Amino acid sequence: MAEGAAGEPVADIQRRLEALGFSSAGDRAGVFGPPTRLALEAFQHRRGLRVDGVCGRQTWNTLVEAGFSVGDRFMYRRTPMLRGDDVADLQQRLGSLGFDTGRVDGIFGDLTSAALLEFQRNAGLPADGIVGATTLRELLRVQGRHEQPPLVSTVRDKERLRQAPPTLAGRHLAVGEAGGLATTVAALGRRLVEAGAQVSALHHPDDSSRAHEANAAAVAVYMGLRLAPERPGCATSYYAGYRYESPGGRRLAELVQQAVPAAIGVPDLGSHGMSVPVLRETKMPAVIVELGPASVVVEQARALVAALALALGRWAGSSWE
Repeated sequence: MAEGAAGEPVADIQRRLEALGFSSAGDRAGVFGPPTRLALEAFQHRRGLRVDGVCGRQTWNTLVEAGFSVGDRFMYRRTPMLRGDDVADLQQRLGSLGFDTGRVDGIFGDLTSAALLEFQRNAGLPADGIVGATTLRELLRVQGRHEQPPLVSTVRDKERLRQAPPTLAGRHLAVGEAGGLATTVAALGRRLVEAGAQVSALHHPDDSSRAHEANAAAVAVYMGLRLAPERPGCATSYYAGYRYESPGGRRLAELVQQAVPAAIGVPDLGSHGMSVPVLRETKMPAVIVELGPASVVVEQARALVAALALALGRWAGSSWE
C-alpha cells in the first residue's frame, strides 16, 4: 500500500496511525496522499523500521501489534507466537521484577512463558502460563511496590558476553545476506575460519528465515550484509525496540563503523538501533551492515572482508563492564 492508493484498507491504516498519535490530517479518509505517507514514515522511524512510506507486510504487522495494550487479550505461549506491544509490556514488567524473559522483543516465546510461570509460582497463583485478569492484577500490584531496576535480561546479556572466550577461536558465527553478496559472505567466512571460528553462511531473501536458521544453529553472533546501491556509504544497525537494546549488537555495530568506512573509502553513515525482523527475531547479538555503492563493494572486497573480520575480532575481545 503506497501513495496513490484509496479505499477502506487505506482508511484502516489511517485510523490505526491516528490512534497511535500519527495524524494524516489533510488527506480524506481512505485516500493515501502525502499526509498519510508522512504519518506512516514517522511511524516507521519511531518503530525502527525501514522508512519508505509504504505499508508493506512488515509495517502493517507492526502497526497491528502496536494497537495492543496489556489487558486487551489473554496472553500465553501458542503457535504462531503472539506478538505486540502488550507482550513487550509484559516482558518489561517481568524483567524489572527479576524474571528473565530474554530480550524485550514483543514476541511471546518460550523464555517469556517460563518467566511468567516462575512469577505465578512465586506469587502463589495457578501456574498456567496465561496472563488473565488475576495474573495481571497481581503483576501490577507487586510491581507497584518496587523501584524499576535494570531489566534482568540486560544484566544477563552482559554476563554471557563477559563469560564468552575473548577470541573468535572456537566460536560459532553466522554470516548472512539476502541476495547479491554471496561472494563477500563466502570470503568473510573463509577469513573467520582461518581465525579458528566455525561459520554458518545463510543465504535467504527473507529476514525471518535467516533469523530462524541462526537461532536453530545457536550461533554466538549474527552478521548480515545488505547491498544498498542507492546510498553510498556504510551503516550498521542492531536490535533496539520497546526501550530495550542489545548490548552485544550495539558494540559490534560501533566497531564495524570504526573499521569499515575508512577501509573501503565510503561515508560513515553511523550505527543505529532498528527493529527489522532479522534483528528482532534473532536470539543472539546481531547486526546488519548496509553497504553501497555496489562498484565499491566489488572493488574493495578484500579490504571490506578484512575490516569486517577485524571488527568481529575486536568485538570478541571487548571488555563488558
